[in-house]
Amino acid sequence: MSMGLREKRKRGHSLLRSFAFALQGIAGVVKTERNIKIHLASGIAVILIGWYFSVSRLEWLFLLTAIFGTIALELVNSAIERTVDLITGEIHPLAKQAKDIAAGAVFVYAIFSTIIGLIIFVPKIF
Repeated sequence: MSMGLREKRKRGHSLLRSFAFALQGIAGVVKTERNIKIHLASGIAVILIGWYFSVSRLEWLFLLTAIFGTIALELVNSAIERTVDLITGEIHPLAKQAKDIAAGAVFVYAIFSTIIGLIIFVPKIF
């Protein structure tokens, strides 16, 4: 066993504890960020619509990748925003750029996700 792994076990960071930390992070973002609530509601709606239309396994793969990718990027965006806020309490052009770029990544992926939804659902609706 490597020294790093032994040290981690001594500190009590089991796999279950790591999962608990991850869930705390997700819960914290859900409580404080409006956008992730929108993404979660949209994801639930897409899952219900997909179930209603009995989408194929391949379509589920694309839909779930779009849903979970958007949520994951929103979590990363929130982490970047908090890190920038921690590093500097001042308004700084580079801090603004970092936050804007992270938000832009979420926006691009959300557009991609919307296009996937349209490609899958429009033919089923019309």
